[in-house]
Amino acid sequence: MNIVLWIVQVLLAVAFGLAGFTKLTQPIDAMVGMMPWVLALPELLVRFIGVAELAGALGLILPGLTKIQPRLTAYAAVGLVLVMLLAIIFHLMRGEFGNIVPTIVLLALAAFVAYRRWPRWS
Repeated sequence: MNIVLWIVQVLLAVAFGLAGFTKLTQPIDAMVGMMPWVLALPELLVRFIGVAELAGALGLILPGLTKIQPRLTAYAAVGLVLVMLLAIIFHLMRGEFGNIVPTIVLLALAAFVAYRRWPRWS
């Protein structure tokens, strides 16, 4: 199970890392082709979402690799679940139903990591 978790964590980290990096570094006009919804939000909020996604991506990998506070992996996954829940609500409100399925998949994978990596109380 540990290998499966690491595979899922790496895949999520790549997905959220790339998305977050794009939202942080690209001009809003350049993102419109891939993410037309960015025009509906203030630029500062788009950048904040990018920071949250990038922090979540790092949080999925670094605690386990460094063995420093490994429980932070579960907390990072919970944070990404919240980001995805808010994204689902946002896309539903805008009628962007094509964005819902990939968002639900990311949410489910992040929830799986959060559940399996959650610190166990003895």
